[in-house]
Order: sequence, then C-alpha cells, then structure tokens
Amino acid sequence: MELNGRPVSTGELSGLALQGYGHFTTMLVTDLRVRGLRLHTERLARDCATLFGTELDIPRVRELARRAARAHPSPSVVRVTVYDPSLDLAHPAARPLPQILISTRPAPTPSSEPIRLGTRPYARDAPTIKSTGLFGEIRQRRAAQSDGFDDALFMGVDGRISEGPTWNIGFLDDSGLVWPQAPCLPGVTMRLVEQAAETLGIPVSTRPLTAVTATRMSGAFITNAASGVRPVTAIDGVQLPRAGYLDALVKAYEEVRGELL
Repeated sequence: MELNGRPVSTGELSGLALQGYGHFTTMLVTDLRVRGLRLHTERLARDCATLFGTELDIPRVRELARRAARAHPSPSVVRVTVYDPSLDLAHPAARPLPQILISTRPAPTPSSEPIRLGTRPYARDAPTIKSTGLFGEIRQRRAAQSDGFDDALFMGVDGRISEGPTWNIGFLDDSGLVWPQAPCLPGVTMRLVEQAAETLGIPVSTRPLTAVTATRMSGAFITNAASGVRPVTAIDGVQLPRAGYLDALVKAYEEVRGELL
C-alpha cells in the first residue's frame, strides 16, 4: 500500500480510517490491462471534483496503479483511493489536498455459482459517488447473510430495488436487458455489459422494478469489476430461471479487451 508512490504511514491512514471521507475505484488488472479503464478514470475525476472541488491528476493515477500492478502477480485487483490525510473535522472549509492511495490484492477466483439475494430497505448516501464509507452497505450484507441469503439487494422506501452493497443488478426478459430505475452507482462493469448487449443486438432498457416484479423476470445477474458477471438464482426465496442468452452476454463481456494501464 502506497500513498503518492511511497509507503504510507499509520498516521496518514488514520483520517481515512476514522472519518471515511474519500472515494475510490477498484480495477481488475490482467497483464497490465483493465476493462473499462477510461470509465474508471472518468469516475475518479468526477468524484474528486464533487468531493474535493479540485482536479485529479489522472496520468499520475495511472502511473502509480501501473507500478503497483507490475509489482504483483497478474491478475490482481488494484484499488485507487482518493482522500485528504490532513482533513480536519474542526475546519472543514480548509482547502482540501486530496492524495492518491494505491492498494493491491490477489484477484478472486472467478465464480459462476448463482447467488441468492434478500431485499433490505436501504439507500446509500450520494449513491452516484463511489465513496469509501461502506458501513451501511456492509451492515446490510451481514444482516442478509444472517437471514440465510448470500447478499443484500437494496430496496427504497418506494419499493423499488436498486443495487447491492458492491454491485449492480440486471434482469433479462422477452424485451431484453433491463436495469432497475432507481438511484444507484452506475458501475463500470454494468456499463460494459450494456455495451456487450448492444453488440449482440439485445435491447437495453431501464424501468422501475419491485422485488415482486423482479421475481417474474426470465433471469438476473450481478456485476462487479473484480468478480465480473454472476447469475442470481433467487430473490427473497423465490427461484429465478436462468435466461437462455445470459451465457452469450457473459461471453461477450469477457471478450472485451482491456485498455493498457
């Protein structure tokens, strides 16, 4: 783990650990290539401007991420976190100086094992920002797992489903690929899957979905940069079929060539 290209001290991490004010993106790096690299960097630049009101040095981000990826076996997961180690809660109006924290971990073993979801009433604060504060999301995941599910599917006060703690969800029916119409983080893998669907000639739409209407779909899947595309086998205990063209969609996504980091 490095801050601006050098080892980070515990003191420099204390603000991130205690306050959690920052944003990040997580990239799966294979042979120094990243699917959707441009989307990752656009997210970092956009979120930095929103949270800190300043421009992020994207070439420097890529340089540091590339160096970290080279130092670890491929494939690996490289996380870029942007935060201000000097942030003082007593003086929030001080000029922010966001820094670049790079961390790496081994890539997870890809799994096509279907996942069982349980709906939970929850909405993230500022859902379009990939923020570092994950307390609420992980709490809902653990609660869903305590209830016997594999993960949590968030549902707003209006009954619409939106997303999961660290992933987006998509559905398939006779009309094609359907994304839930609700506040959520537009994930990089979500957008790449959408592009893959369009390449295959599968219509893509967005519409409001409740848990009940979701269980009437022809199939569902979740998307995440580190784990890819994973089918959903049940929502709230109601079994979902596996859509016939899900395999073709997954194959088209996996064939997306990564951009050189």
